[in-house]
Amino acid sequence: MDLATLILIVVRASVFLSVLAMGLATTWREATYLFRNRREFLLALLSLDVIMPLVAVAFVSLLNLEPPVKIALVALSVSPIPPILPKKEFKAGASREYTLGLLVFAAALSIVFVPLATVILQPVLGVQLKLSVFPVASLALVTVLAPMTLGIVVHRLAPKLAARVARPLGIVATFLLIITVLPIVIFERKAILSLIGDGTLIAMAIFVLVGLLVGHLLGGPVRENRTVLAFSTATRHPGIAVAIAHANFPQQKLALAAIGLYLIVNAIATLPYMVWTKRHQADHPKVDAGLPAKI
Repeated sequence: MDLATLILIVVRASVFLSVLAMGLATTWREATYLFRNRREFLLALLSLDVIMPLVAVAFVSLLNLEPPVKIALVALSVSPIPPILPKKEFKAGASREYTLGLLVFAAALSIVFVPLATVILQPVLGVQLKLSVFPVASLALVTVLAPMTLGIVVHRLAPKLAARVARPLGIVATFLLIITVLPIVIFERKAILSLIGDGTLIAMAIFVLVGLLVGHLLGGPVRENRTVLAFSTATRHPGIAVAIAHANFPQQKLALAAIGLYLIVNAIATLPYMVWTKRHQADHPKVDAGLPAKI
């Protein structure tokens, strides 16, 4: 077993435990929120799965980027939101119902959307893309749907047990994520640095900022929903993006480096928005856009 395979296994274990911890504190009503609200469903679909892929296509068409980098950028644009994102959104004052509902919605939709999107985007990229439904479906099932469902069931049947183990599981998940991200940054640092200066860095930074803007505008009048959709639109599932890139360029390490660079750029670019939303929440704790806020 090589280092890359070991890292992938640990990352999946981390994500599984993270989502399980969230599920242990989640109700079925929260998880299915978006499927019961058509307007929010359609706005999320437009923001996550229509506008951002088009933005990515515009970037790769206008900028002279390497083919693996193009694949990485487009793969990120069609990938669902990462399961670890809700922690960031909760810190910004996001509502649990909309946040968890969006997470389940994006994971369920990715089973069909990601393979379909790769087929549609092939002519634009000028390369032959290949990704069957099974890898995406299994990844979404293992990292989101299964642990979330398990957590919800335990929360309903044994609420005291769920409350007792949720926090320790979350801590273990965070620790595992840290020890897997660091090796990627260390071993791929030269490849990551090689991408800075050819337009990749600028493209990714603009992609993140556009995602924040699109999600914020389409999130509706409720402040918490705007915050959640903004973060979710700008942040993508690196695991599925890596799966798409690896399926097309298994020997090309530059795609993995591009995804690693995206994670770094995303963390930096979204920080000012998080600070602004928390400050705005403190200044307007009860009323926003004429509607009562969900605290």
